[in-house]
Amino acid sequence: MPHATTDDGVRLYYEEAGSGVPLVFVHEFAGDHRSWEPQIRHFSRSYRCVVYAARGFPPSDVPGDPAAYGQYRAVDDLAAVLDAIGAESAHVVGNSMGGFCALHFGLRYPSRARSMVVAGCGYGAHPDAQDRFRAESEKVAAAFETEGSADLAQWYGYGPARVQFETKDPRGHAEHVAVLAEHDPVGAALTMRAVQKARPSLYALRGELAGCQVPALIVAGDEDEGVLETDLMLKRTMPRAGLLVLPKTGHVTNLEEPELFNIHVERFLAQVGNDRWPGRDPRSLSTSTTGAK
Repeated sequence: MPHATTDDGVRLYYEEAGSGVPLVFVHEFAGDHRSWEPQIRHFSRSYRCVVYAARGFPPSDVPGDPAAYGQYRAVDDLAAVLDAIGAESAHVVGNSMGGFCALHFGLRYPSRARSMVVAGCGYGAHPDAQDRFRAESEKVAAAFETEGSADLAQWYGYGPARVQFETKDPRGHAEHVAVLAEHDPVGAALTMRAVQKARPSLYALRGELAGCQVPALIVAGDEDEGVLETDLMLKRTMPRAGLLVLPKTGHVTNLEEPELFNIHVERFLAQVGNDRWPGRDPRSLSTSTTGAK
């Protein structure tokens, strides 16, 4: 099995399909590398698709040291995957935890990010939600340690932004919950505490976000209440960001609405590839609604 080795010696499992410009997918906390299968099958017809399991998610290594985890550590891991495949740069697509990683990758390694698709990104980012999110993250981490992954999956997998998936596609949702039930409890608990709970607020990074020139597509489900306000902030702050909101949709947009997700991401990548994803026209930034003077 192919692995990338990070600068601290952690081995990250990855898979490749297709050829061409690299397109790397970064999974969410409740999923793993298998959570991108609808995208790999579609985009590998035109791109060199790469998907990997984050540290703490088998078959990648599961370090036991809490200091081995963190938001910026996750971003450097993504860079290590690009190094392993010999790619100087890539388009990066991430959902939720992976969306944060894709966004921070664009900030930390702008020359290596051809573009970024930032889906389901925003949990705990809004100042009004941060304390509650961190408290819930600690409860989830403790539940992995006390209940185990299989029992936790039976309530975490049915959260308020995941029930939409169950309603539309019970079979697909059952597969999604089964992946969560297989999480390594040590890796999941450490990831929840050091990555999810401890990541920096995006609102504190608005200066960096405003200076980011990496083309970005922000994706949200309209019933994913934890991301909507933050995603509007990202759209308004980042000069080359577009915002896609999928109707009657929850948190795992790529699995819940794979056809819509793929169509819009494909169009975005084509526009970026043809230099047709410019910054916002300054004429649209006006206090006037109609243009009246």
